[in-house]
Amino acid sequence: MKNYLHAFQKTSLWNQILLFSGFGLISTAVFAPVLPLADPNGQDLESSLHPPAFLSGGSIKHLLGTDLLGRDVFSRLIFGTRLTVVIAVSAVLLGAIFGSVLGVIAGFKGGKIDALISRITEAQLALPFILLAISFIVARGQSLATLIFVLALVGWAQYVRIIRAETLAIKEKGFVLGLRVSGCSDFRIIFQHIVPNIFGTILSLATLEVGTMILAESALSFLGIGVPPPGVSWGSDLASGKDFISMAWWLVTFPGISIVLTVLFVNTAGDSLRSRFDSRKQIF
Repeated sequence: MKNYLHAFQKTSLWNQILLFSGFGLISTAVFAPVLPLADPNGQDLESSLHPPAFLSGGSIKHLLGTDLLGRDVFSRLIFGTRLTVVIAVSAVLLGAIFGSVLGVIAGFKGGKIDALISRITEAQLALPFILLAISFIVARGQSLATLIFVLALVGWAQYVRIIRAETLAIKEKGFVLGLRVSGCSDFRIIFQHIVPNIFGTILSLATLEVGTMILAESALSFLGIGVPPPGVSWGSDLASGKDFISMAWWLVTFPGISIVLTVLFVNTAGDSLRSRFDSRKQIF
């Protein structure tokens, strides 16, 4: 614990602000169901396009104002954070598991298996993300499960390339060669010696990928093929508010700030994890 506090104290003031702000936003989203927040889908046409509380004509009842249907922007922001983070983390977990397994197999086995997995990975990376997402969602239908699967389908290839390279490097180390000579099975070498050595890389890469998944989910929701109604998403709020940007700027400003803040928070946390694991590698 002291090591983490010391590492936090060594980070820049800007990074500390990002970490505190992002952690506060996500923590609020986690406890959203038990907080005294308005119904994010509750409509009140009499309160349509009310400004935030800190502007003239605003009300403390709606801290960040309301949208065209009178829905509370602050409540939608918090519940949107909750859903977006759940989708991003779920997609990252699926992609990390699948991609890491393929990466370890390709790096450890080599030969034709490595060549086959590498060609499939390159083909996946060559496909345009939006085209792939639209095709799959149109074919399967719009749902949260489909959205998570599409995002995982896009993200797994990054893990294959990096984990394969890590596995190739570890496989040639003396202790692995010694284990092979002593008769250890491939299964034991992989799970007891290679996986623990690449776990830090997987964790830091997964943390950074969460930010990418948040941006991807927001983009798909903005296009209308992401989170299905009545789900609340930052991307869909941006899409519904873009036509009123001149008269109700808060409809796009606050969701946009939330996306930027959360992605920066996740990337900062990922960089911290990567730096910590890199320093441990140098020690050992």
